[in-house]
Amino acid sequence: MPLFPRAGAVRRRLSTVVVAAMFATSVAGTTARWGRRRALGAAVSTTSATAVIEVVGVRTGQPFGRYRYTGALRPQVLGVPIVVPLAWTAMAMPARETAHTALGGRSTPITRVVLGAAALTAWDLLLDPQMVGEDFWRWARPGRYRGIPIGNFAGWFATALVAMVLLELLVPPDAPAADLVAQYTAMGVMETAAFATFLHDARVAASGGVAMLPVAAIAVGRLVGQRT
Repeated sequence: MPLFPRAGAVRRRLSTVVVAAMFATSVAGTTARWGRRRALGAAVSTTSATAVIEVVGVRTGQPFGRYRYTGALRPQVLGVPIVVPLAWTAMAMPARETAHTALGGRSTPITRVVLGAAALTAWDLLLDPQMVGEDFWRWARPGRYRGIPIGNFAGWFATALVAMVLLELLVPPDAPAADLVAQYTAMGVMETAAFATFLHDARVAASGGVAMLPVAAIAVGRLVGQRT
């Protein structure tokens, strides 16, 4: 994406392709581990719940703050691009499995839900600045973090808690899912590197990297330790 003009047609198409690929990868990883019925149930439930929250968000300003989607991402339903709830689902399971793995023996339903929600919210420190820069959505009152209101992240955490509770009910974890941990880690590394180099934004790279990479590193370290 950094090789093409910012806010251009190619980046819009690539954004949709990337989200669709992330969603497919997460569902495939979940299917391989928990079976088709549970994976599809989790995907449909998480996508539907986040879609409803997004529709409420663009109409009421809750829980993220006042914002609206531009016409850049298509198709849209009730003012929300279809790829947006797919993106929530695409990273929800990797975030939950990364949290579960990082917690190790301290992994319980409550700790998984809380840390998983925090891990998913951490991704938005990298996602939102990039998407706002592409003019995919706009805030009614720009905030201090690259134009993003701080309250948005509280809304993200609340929405992520909903997603984590649904996943906990539908696909309770057993052994760590290494492929989903790898997906979360790869996204954190790639997006941090992108902001540090191609996008020339050290503040976002540092904020997102500090938020995403420690839990990913702990999870990867535990996986490596189990194999040696």
